[in-house]
Formats: sequence, structure tokens, C-alpha cells
Amino acid sequence: MTTEFLLFILRIASALLLLALLSALFWIMWRDVRAATETSSTRRTYGRLSRVYELEQGYVATGEYYPLLPLTSLGRSPTNSVPLDDTFASSDHAVVALRNGRWWLEDRQSTNGTLLNKIPIDQAVIITDGDIISIGQTHYRLDLER
Repeated sequence: MTTEFLLFILRIASALLLLALLSALFWIMWRDVRAATETSSTRRTYGRLSRVYELEQGYVATGEYYPLLPLTSLGRSPTNSVPLDDTFASSDHAVVALRNGRWWLEDRQSTNGTLLNKIPIDQAVIITDGDIISIGQTHYRLDLER
């Protein structure tokens, strides 16, 4: 065997090894992305936030619903779980969180504040089924799974 032929064989072997490594990396990334999408589409919800509007005799549902997750963020930013189209809302306005089996509503130091059943909150408070969360001109009713 000549030196040139040996170098040619080594080049082919290294190219095949590099191709195998890249294929393995692609396969691992594809498998992780597929697993992440399957997990996110089947994540458990605990109820929902129903958008409502206020009338003189109470609140009426608009038909707009958002799933209630263990950590549900509300605000004007599109990255929130519940994006608000309200000029009175801050980009990261409030959060509804499940802690130790109870649901809590917390204002995130927003400019215009958060109301729970028409009462302003200044610290995290426990919320229950049927409570109305108001941010600016937008209202949501908490509908928990039974």
C-alpha cells in the first residue's frame, strides 16, 4: 500500500465518522424536540380563566377561555399565558399560581394594579372558584376543575 492510498482511506474514514457524528446529533435533537412537543400538548390544566364583561346585574362570559396552569401569567407581553390587549395592563402584570394546593393571585408591581372581586390587591392573596380578576378594563372569572 502506498502512502497516498493510505491517506485517501483515512480521509474517507474520517469523513464517514464525521457524517455519523452529525447524524447522531441530529437524531438526538429531533427526538428531544418531538418529546417536548408531545409533553406540552398533553400538559394538565386545572381549570380555566374565562374572559367576562361586566353588566349591571353581573358578569357575562365572552366565550374566550385560557387554560389554568400551575403558573399562569397575565400581561400585555405576548409571552404571557394570558396575553392582554389592554393599555392599562403592564407587560408582566399578574400571576395566578398553585402553591401547596391553593390558588394565589399576585400583582407583579404593575403600574395600574390588579383587582380581585373589585378590591385592589397589594400582596399575594388566595383565590377560589368564581372569583373575578380585573386588570384595566379586562375581567376574568376563575373556573376551577371540580
